[in-house]
Amino acid sequence: MTGFGARLRVALDTHGPLCVGIDPHTHLLDQWGLDAAASGVREFGMRVVEAAAGRVGVVKPQVAFFERFGSAGFAALEDVMAAARAAGLLVIADAKRGDIGTTMDGYAAAWLEPGSPLEADALTVSPYLGPDSLRATLTTAVRHGKGVFVLAATSNPEAASLQTARTVDVASTDDQTVAERVARDVSWVNGSAAFDGGLGPIGLVVGATVDRHEFGLTDAALRGAPLLAPGFGAQGAAPADLPRLFGALSPNVVASESRSILSAGPEGLAARIDERAALYRRGSDA
Repeated sequence: MTGFGARLRVALDTHGPLCVGIDPHTHLLDQWGLDAAASGVREFGMRVVEAAAGRVGVVKPQVAFFERFGSAGFAALEDVMAAARAAGLLVIADAKRGDIGTTMDGYAAAWLEPGSPLEADALTVSPYLGPDSLRATLTTAVRHGKGVFVLAATSNPEAASLQTARTVDVASTDDQTVAERVARDVSWVNGSAAFDGGLGPIGLVVGATVDRHEFGLTDAALRGAPLLAPGFGAQGAAPADLPRLFGALSPNVVASESRSILSAGPEGLAARIDERAALYRRGSDA
């Protein structure tokens, strides 16, 4: 079984960093001439998968836009993710799950166990019930060759005051930001990959619109971790910014864009993906 980190490395090296978000906002469904219903989000997702296949290595469906239609929406999501994986795309389910005990075990089983109807290649999770609450989920991911992206420094401005707050262990004099502590407490799972130049299965979400160093996320803190970077495209970060933002870690970045691509509509989608992907390649050559 090839682990998630190794599969992601191949995808990034082959196609570049661009990850296409599958975010069927109501206004986009309307723009695309689709119903705001489970049938509409299914068609939307399938068209994105068709356009993305062979052009990028990763897609990221936003679960909330499917979940809002109940069981039919989840059925649509199952179809979209299965089609994406069958097309050779890595699927990051953007569900941001976070809980404790057997509840979190249930989420891990739903999204990360092979054969599950909602099986994805990786899942976004929240550590804010304590990073240790994710321990079983992280080990489940490794056992099944899956990945997890843990929220660390997100791109929404309202998160900064929490994620840059300082934390001091009772038993030590360590003074770290919350984001740095999260990175430290999950990076053990990546093991030797962090020291052998490879990618481990446990990644971190680090927004492209924040200064990661203000969050304590140095190169050393992020070593060996895949980095899911929202904030490119419509949120303001440009492909040419990637080397400046991530430096030596740039080859490990999954650069997520959604509205900047999806706004092209179904007829312009493939061309827009090619256009955006080329911008990242030019930035890496600069």
